[in-house]
Amino acid sequence: MRWLMRSKIHNATVTEANLAYVGSITIDEDLIDLVGLWAGERVLVVSNTSGARLETYIIAGERGSGAICMNGAAAHLIGQGEQIIIMGFELAAQPISPKVILVNGHNRFVRFLSEEPRSTVSAN
Repeated sequence: MRWLMRSKIHNATVTEANLAYVGSITIDEDLIDLVGLWAGERVLVVSNTSGARLETYIIAGERGSGAICMNGAAAHLIGQGEQIIIMGFELAAQPISPKVILVNGHNRFVRFLSEEPRSTVSAN
């Protein structure tokens, strides 16, 4: 069994960072559905802006809102306006095909991306 990336939202923009909120990341429910994530699921969030990495859980945000909100203590590490990647993982016995999407600066779906494994074997 191995932990494999199953879901990825690439280049999302944080629309709000709310220290007063009790934990988690709020994600537009349309984006959650596109990549097969669930409310309450643990995700890894990586900032392309600062390099910060954290784990938290998902709260479903309003559909079509484009909301990507860092809540609670996570707002200390990743702030409003930062560009992030959100990833969900699965423990599996076989390789899986992840659902990966690219979003624009307003967190609107642009297209599906392919995440092909990179071979470490030389072609020589």
